[in-house]
Amino acid sequence: MGLKDILVLVDQTDESSHRFRLALDLASRHGSRVTAFYAWEWNEEQLSVRRTAEMGLVSAKALGNMISRENAAADRAAERVRSTIDALGRQQSVEIEWRCVKGPASDLLPQHARYADLCIVGRGPVADNGPTDYSLSEKLLFVTGRPVLFIPAAEHFSSLGRHIAVAWNSSRAAARSFNDSMPLLERAERSTVITVNAAESIVRHHALPVEHLIQNLERHGVSAELLHLENVAASSIAEDLQAAATKSGADLMVAGAFGQPRLWESLLGGVTRDILDRMTLPILMSF
Repeated sequence: MGLKDILVLVDQTDESSHRFRLALDLASRHGSRVTAFYAWEWNEEQLSVRRTAEMGLVSAKALGNMISRENAAADRAAERVRSTIDALGRQQSVEIEWRCVKGPASDLLPQHARYADLCIVGRGPVADNGPTDYSLSEKLLFVTGRPVLFIPAAEHFSSLGRHIAVAWNSSRAAARSFNDSMPLLERAERSTVITVNAAESIVRHHALPVEHLIQNLERHGVSAELLHLENVAASSIAEDLQAAATKSGADLMVAGAFGQPRLWESLLGGVTRDILDRMTLPILMSF
């Protein structure tokens, strides 16, 4: 099984360009095709102007002119992003598709992500500060059935997936993410499996020792180092996991997304939310 189709959400931000560069780095080593997904839609400022105009404060002709003007501005924004994508693509021998789709990314991206091996997105802001509000990138975990790779906005990396750290606690979510990351693990130059308070996981999940996971990796031709973190407080798991992964030299971490699919509107596991909120490494998650 190989990683052959990568879908990347692109937009007008600098983080988008960095995200696409990392996707190309990954694709060049996996022989993958990369699709740059761009949602053509008006920004909040344009929508605000339109709402004000539609309240009847301008004539029908003025409203039509405004709509034409803003549509042209949105077209130019899309072309600028496409020009950047094309320039980055010329630097690598990777097959690239530009996919510009009209409509909100929140409505369109999940369906497109289902037809790719991996979807790469930024962290994305949440709608509010409440515990039940989710960004588009978080929602993708629950609705696509595909692995999602989050790229932190504040950090910049030169490569992706050369050294992978796997966060392992013997749960269903960890196993799902581990399985979905296998194509990357098989091509990685180094791999590290990290456990946190392993004895507690064995009791909670009636788990086998983590050495069984190491043996499973070896059968796939993957040699992995093992790193145990002990006496870690629940509030520090996300921070300590990423710190350990970073110290080991990892440029990508694999972790399970914890939550309940039938209640995803109101619940995402605390450790998962902490990892995403404190993200310093690219993180691959599945649900």
